[in-house]
Amino acid sequence: MSAFEAIDDTSLVLVAIIPNQRDLEIARLLGWYRIPLKNAPKVIAVDYLALYQTGSFGAGERWQIKWLAPIVGHELTTRQQLFRDQPDHPRANEEYFKLQLASLIELPKPIPAGNWKRVTFFYTTMRHVREARELGDLPVHDQERPVLWAALRERASRGEAYQAAPLPEIPLDPALLALLSGITIGKK
Repeated sequence: MSAFEAIDDTSLVLVAIIPNQRDLEIARLLGWYRIPLKNAPKVIAVDYLALYQTGSFGAGERWQIKWLAPIVGHELTTRQQLFRDQPDHPRANEEYFKLQLASLIELPKPIPAGNWKRVTFFYTTMRHVREARELGDLPVHDQERPVLWAALRERASRGEAYQAAPLPEIPLDPALLALLSGITIGKK
C-alpha cells in the first residue's frame, strides 16, 4: 500500500497555494510552509496541505495539485526568522505561521485546475482529494459540510493553535541555501 493509499478518507486537508518552485523546494527539502498571519485561514490544525501550483510553474506543472504535505506541527514566527538572509525585507517583522511538514507525497494523478486558476485557502477531506478529477471537485458541499466544519471546530477548540512540534536540528548546507535563495556561490 502506498503512502497516499494509507491516508484515512476523513483526514482534513487545507488546499494552499505554492507560489513558485523555490517555495516547493523549501517544503520538500527543509520541511516547512509559511502562511502570513494576516491571510491565514481560521484553522490550520489540519492533517495535510494540498499544494496548488500557480501559473509561475512551467507548462505541464502549473495550475494543478501534484503534492500532499503531511503537517507535523506549527508555530507562530516572523518572516525574519524564516528567512534570516533577508533582514531588510519590507515584511521582515510580520508574523507568519510556519507549518512543519513530513516528506511530501506525490499524488498518483495530479488534480488540474480546470476553470479555477485563482485559489486561496479552502478546506476539504482526503476522500475528495482521492475522487477529484479537477480542482472544482474538492470543495465539500451538502450534507458533508456540517461534518467538515464540526471537525474543524473540534480541532480549533483543542487548543492546537500555535503549538510547535519538536524538530531535529539539521545542519544546513550553504549550497542548498544559496540554491533556494537564488544566490550563486563562487568567486566574484
